[in-house]
Amino acid sequence: MSKINFKIKNVKLAFVILIVISIILILLYSHFVLSESITKDDFASDMIQISDNNEETVFSIQKITLYSNANAIDNSKDQSLSDVSICQYSDLAIYIDNGQANSELTNENTIKELYIDNIFMTSKLDKGTKILNYKNPLNFGKYKDIEEPTNNRIDFKIINTNQENENNDYDEPTFFTDCSNPINLGYLNKDILTNYSVSADSSTVSFNGKVLKEANISLDDINYTLNFTIHIVNNLNEKFSYNMNLDVNLDDNNGGIYNGYSYKGKTTTGNQYRFFREVI
Repeated sequence: MSKINFKIKNVKLAFVILIVISIILILLYSHFVLSESITKDDFASDMIQISDNNEETVFSIQKITLYSNANAIDNSKDQSLSDVSICQYSDLAIYIDNGQANSELTNENTIKELYIDNIFMTSKLDKGTKILNYKNPLNFGKYKDIEEPTNNRIDFKIINTNQENENNDYDEPTFFTDCSNPINLGYLNKDILTNYSVSADSSTVSFNGKVLKEANISLDDINYTLNFTIHIVNNLNEKFSYNMNLDVNLDDNNGGIYNGYSYKGKTTTGNQYRFFREVI
């Protein structure tokens, strides 16, 4: 058997190629192995920091009250009830617990900024035009037309003193720095049914939830879910958020809103109602 002699003619070139290959292998190792390990370590570190920041509850949802009703708007020129638009509305009051009952007010548990965004509403059937916005608490339980919030966001004015409170008319979104008033919101589903005409054997129409039954509007079709995020910044400039997901059932065993109106309250307990302290 003949012997094969392998001889490198250009040693310097071979050395350079070897160095280049080594650098490529190191880079590939760093990208696929070390970077993944570093990412895992960073993720674990972030999770530990998030957990540490949320060991104690600063803000939580304490209670939610919900008043639901409906209204009939007569658009006929002669007020003959021949062209009626039907809408459904609900007023929400969301109370925030900042632990004031068990401790004094501090920069940690008082509000510097409050706003709501990520507003999204769904129902079984896409009937009407759905709007969620701030509502003056002095109009709680009353029908009032509301407009869509600018840029799908509701910014609240923070009241810090009694004088500011006395000079405030509450037509603009308002919240007290000590969380002593609720977040007041109004939900309106406009034009669920349009051009509704009162039947010949009836000369009146109900201007409340009963009109939904009179017009054969199924409550199951217009029950809705509200989704939005409440953002809080305290006076330490720490950020908190809570993702609200609220299923609203207009019906109950006694007929619900078909009886005229529905009023429900819910006291909330548990970690699922805590505001999440964000990592900055």
